[in-house]
Amino acid sequence: MNDIGADLAEICEAAARLILPLWRSGLAVSHKSDESPVTEADRAGEALILKALAERFPDVPVISEEDASEFGTPDAIGPRFFLVDPLDGTKAFVRGDPHFTVNIGLIENGRPVAGAVVAPPSAETWYTSGGQALKRMPGVADHRVGVRPWPADAAIALISHTMSVETADKLAAEYGFHLRQPMDSSIKLCRIAEGMADIYPRHGPTMEWDTAAGHAVLEAAGGRVTTLDGQPFVYGKAREGFRNGWFVARGA
Repeated sequence: MNDIGADLAEICEAAARLILPLWRSGLAVSHKSDESPVTEADRAGEALILKALAERFPDVPVISEEDASEFGTPDAIGPRFFLVDPLDGTKAFVRGDPHFTVNIGLIENGRPVAGAVVAPPSAETWYTSGGQALKRMPGVADHRVGVRPWPADAAIALISHTMSVETADKLAAEYGFHLRQPMDSSIKLCRIAEGMADIYPRHGPTMEWDTAAGHAVLEAAGGRVTTLDGQPFVYGKAREGFRNGWFVARGA
């Protein structure tokens, strides 16, 4: 019943087709109450996704970024629900950078059990299917992806563009990675899932809709996301407004 990653991928791809023409178009940018940017691309993508989910999965509630920003989040949520980020990486989108994604994750009893992530500029799609992580892109058939073993002397960490050198150095000493690559959005989780990088330490704030879909893909690819002390990273934290704590995403 929860093997719906392919359905979620179709919905994300439809939203990506709507969003992509608005990229680098001089779209007006406004700001939410937390000063984070929002554009018509965010709103249009979310409207499409919410309509599609309501049609296909009418009994499953949805927590989505822009709706939550405008109306707030519920005080409680059942065991099964969707988390939607229609445009993760809005700052990159506004800058004209390609690292932004469309995301839908399905949560069951606190765990991400299905998900899909689409990168509109590259037309890459990652999604869960049959307990595996699959990827497709133009001209390439859907194929399984998986994490790689930790390289002995060339482990790559994906970090925020805004991270200071001093902070990155501290994380390198703590987690033992050798190389670092700045990158925005949930695409970081997907790059680890397909064996292109090894670790993403997030010592900073995120929301559940930022991570759920990519988390599902990474776990299906053989990776994991945990709290800093190695405990399961869970969802449905309604009392905290669906805010995440710090976490570490790893490959093999």
